[in-house]
Amino acid sequence: MTTSSTAQPGRIQARRAARGSVTEGAARAGLTARGVIYLLVGVLALQIAFGDGKRQADRGGALAALSDKPFGSVVLWALGVGLVGMALWRLSEAVFGSVGPDGRKARKRLLSALRCVFYAFVAYSVLSFAVGSGGGGSSDEQSRDVTARAMEVPAGQWLVGVAGVGVAVAGVWIAAQAVRRHFHKEMKLAEMGPRVRKLVDVTGVGGGLARGVVFAAAGAFAVRAAVDYEPKKAKGLDDTLRSFADTPLGPWLLVLVAAGLVLFGAFSFAMARWRRV
Repeated sequence: MTTSSTAQPGRIQARRAARGSVTEGAARAGLTARGVIYLLVGVLALQIAFGDGKRQADRGGALAALSDKPFGSVVLWALGVGLVGMALWRLSEAVFGSVGPDGRKARKRLLSALRCVFYAFVAYSVLSFAVGSGGGGSSDEQSRDVTARAMEVPAGQWLVGVAGVGVAVAGVWIAAQAVRRHFHKEMKLAEMGPRVRKLVDVTGVGGGLARGVVFAAAGAFAVRAAVDYEPKKAKGLDDTLRSFADTPLGPWLLVLVAAGLVLFGAFSFAMARWRRV
């Protein structure tokens, strides 16, 4: 009886350790996949800024660019599997809680659940592209189609407007969290040297700020589409990025935002290495 009772906690600890290692591997694979996609989108946006943009600066354009490379199909499958890992990691956070003193709070779990749904969709689109079904079209087409369908339902105009405000607020929050270096709480800073830590700060702040600006702009376009009752005014990632070139700063604002997305890709690689999971 004593032997059985002492063996049971050992088995429980072993299961927890196994679950922890699987979750950690899934998280790091997902963060790496996210980094690759943001890096490619940033490069495509830079090409647009300098007048050589032959592809959409969005996830579809990034996947198409990859598919043209040697072993491109293998990389696409690896990205899809990595993003499935990201979704599973967020799901585990929603169910069991995340690291940190407030990781089990309802707000944190709800945020993880929303991220799980988002990355599950992204993983599905990448895997669909890998098998040759196209991944659902460009982000601009998807944005206009979703907006048009939403406006057809009762109070759809209000629904689109509220969603746009939510995306814009999320963008401001992302940018603010980056400037405040909130990511320090999630990383193993003690394992970094001074130069690495400085590089992580540059990529984290610059990348998060650019990502937040893109979200805020996309949300603003959705609000405008709702107010004017014109779904075509909603913009996906590609059109949102191209709109920065139409500002008084011209293509240089697009260059700054695109460079920021490249930085966020690099920051995602750093997160894959030093993120506490």
